[in-house]
Amino acid sequence: MAHDYDLLVIGAGPGGYVAAIRAAQHGLKVACVEKRATLGGTCLNVGCIPSKALLHGSHFYEEASSGKLAKFGVTIQGVTLDLPALLAEKDKAVKELTGGIEMLFKKNKVTWLKGEARFKDASTVEIGDQTITAKDIIIATGSEPMSLPGITPDGELIVTSTEALALPAVPGHLVVIGGGYIGLEMGSVWRRLGAKVTVVEFADRIVPAMDKEVGAAFTKILTKQGMTLRTATKVTAVRREGKGAIVTVEPVAGGPSEEIEADIVLLSTGRRPNTDGLNIEATGLSLEKGRIPINHDFSTSVRGLWAIGDVVEGPMLAHKAEDEGMAAADNIAGLNGHVNRDVIPAVVYTDPEVATVGKTEEELTTAGIQYKVGKFLFAANSRAKTNRDSEGFVKVLADATSDRILGVHIIGPMAGTMIAEAALAMEFAASSEDLALTCHAHPTHPEALKEAAMAVTGKPIHM
Repeated sequence: MAHDYDLLVIGAGPGGYVAAIRAAQHGLKVACVEKRATLGGTCLNVGCIPSKALLHGSHFYEEASSGKLAKFGVTIQGVTLDLPALLAEKDKAVKELTGGIEMLFKKNKVTWLKGEARFKDASTVEIGDQTITAKDIIIATGSEPMSLPGITPDGELIVTSTEALALPAVPGHLVVIGGGYIGLEMGSVWRRLGAKVTVVEFADRIVPAMDKEVGAAFTKILTKQGMTLRTATKVTAVRREGKGAIVTVEPVAGGPSEEIEADIVLLSTGRRPNTDGLNIEATGLSLEKGRIPINHDFSTSVRGLWAIGDVVEGPMLAHKAEDEGMAAADNIAGLNGHVNRDVIPAVVYTDPEVATVGKTEEELTTAGIQYKVGKFLFAANSRAKTNRDSEGFVKVLADATSDRILGVHIIGPMAGTMIAEAALAMEFAASSEDLALTCHAHPTHPEALKEAAMAVTGKPIHM
């Protein structure tokens, strides 16, 4: 049977568009289905990219308006916030990047099929009144925000992260439900711009999966910055009242309820795989806990069907989806695509940033793995000290016997950039000694990573 395409990718987010381009580079005839008016998925349109634009701009505003720059001889008076200009710059960045993907599709001869895909069978998809067949199909439909039972976003006062990227005014009081990556990032944006921010988290600490010591330091820093963190607290109701909303909370362990008045409520309680409307049952596939089960090579139990990104197991991260997209495309082309799931970095883009890769101390302890710890404070790093931005530390975890690096956790300036070196070291199975003996430029923040590696054997130089 002749197919319309060698490969059809459903979804043009970071996983889908990368898979489509990679497969086209291998000489396959490729099409990509996307229901949005622009390519790039959640990440580029209403996620990673616009949030970073706001984080960057709000950082500049806080630096200029707080007087922090006076110590460097920069005195600024009469600072005002032009929120429409900030939002416009965010939108410009999104437009440039989504347009860039459209150009890459044209360059690599990837056909963009606009619309919503629905399976007819394992090799046939309906898109509106079109019926498309493909030898192989990759499902890369991403995820969508979850809501709490009985609490429905209205897009105005009770919002998701999508609306939080485009609030028309700085709220007097923003209540964030959920103390994970997205909630803390968006909360930090609006706090810098002048909002009072309260974060309500069900778990006993923010970002519960984070290394516990890093999480404790993170909590102290955010609290010092003015963010109110209510952990071990559950939200039982949210109702609109007047021009704002009332959030009813109570301790998870039990106790009296309390009402919090809010101008805006941000629901940030996680994301769920986006498989609704695909008619996935027609392919013979069954979901497990809402996700598509896959083999190590991203194939499914149905021949010719593949899945990547947020619809499969693992952290819901854009770069994880990208790597999976490349690996799946390589495998479809007859090559050897692989993703090392033990080395997927994650970053919280607050100020300071928090970045992590590999195992936490808690995970190693639970697994019964003996390990050594090396820790180095940014307060002892010359570049951080000179920049007067020295909160946080680097922590390296290494196997007690082999010295192989098992995890690296960073809270502090440049953490998101520095974690790349740690991930590379772990990908090459480096020891802490390898990292410690690698020459680092001076004065730079990554010297803190080198010194933390030296500290694994108890021999850092500058601390």
